Amino acid sequence: MPARARCEAHRRAHQPRQPQHDPLDDREDRGRGPLGGVARHRDPSRLAGHGPVSIEGPYDEAFCVPGLLEEIAQAEVEGFDGHVIACFDDPGLDAARQIARAPVVGIAEAAMHTACLLAGSFTIVTTLARSVATLEHLVHRYGFERRCRRVRAAEFPVLALEEPGSGARERLRAEIARALEEDRCEAILLGCVGMADLARALSGEFGLPVIDGVAAATELVEALFGLGLSTSKIGGWAPPLAKPYSGTFARFAPR
Repeated sequence: MPARARCEAHRRAHQPRQPQHDPLDDREDRGRGPLGGVARHRDPSRLAGHGPVSIEGPYDEAFCVPGLLEEIAQAEVEGFDGHVIACFDDPGLDAARQIARAPVVGIAEAAMHTACLLAGSFTIVTTLARSVATLEHLVHRYGFERRCRRVRAAEFPVLALEEPGSGARERLRAEIARALEEDRCEAILLGCVGMADLARALSGEFGLPVIDGVAAATELVEALFGLGLSTSKIGGWAPPLAKPYSGTFARFAPR
């Protein structure tokens, strides 16, 4: 049986409509990777179906995690060999790694590592100012505070990227231009999965690496699988201890 990979992209998983474009769709044109097939989403009709339509702050993030963990657990049962958490807040990442043996990669962590292989410094450009504190926390958590020049917000909601005439893409370009002038950064990280399909065009327009975390994370998952590595079960990412959970969360109880 060929090895398989699945992307756990919960920003889109919890909304009923189809996104304008999924950057993972492009991978089929690039051939089959070491995972034996292209990374892909599960059929939305099979997803948990609970949670916010977009993630714009800690409150949204908290309510996206149960469905995410349910999907990771089911993917492990089905034999998938890697998971990508496709939200730049990297929600639920540690918990997902506790319940998965296959590599679990968050797109923010992947994007920061990728940037440091290509440039001496980077700036993150996200959507709303309310997301800045979360991403600054991730920069420090992952140890990139000496390489990250700034976290910026272009001030538009996530879903505006999918609305023609919203002006979101123009605001994003303007914020990148300000980052180059004011931060003197050498790379840009797109701090929202909804920006992913713009990375290549923006890189050409501004003449520096513009990194899409979804693509970076997917390639890292493939690399980890190719190296024969799995998530450590010693210490912090050891499986959760068996105990009863009550009420709505009873079905999430570790066994």
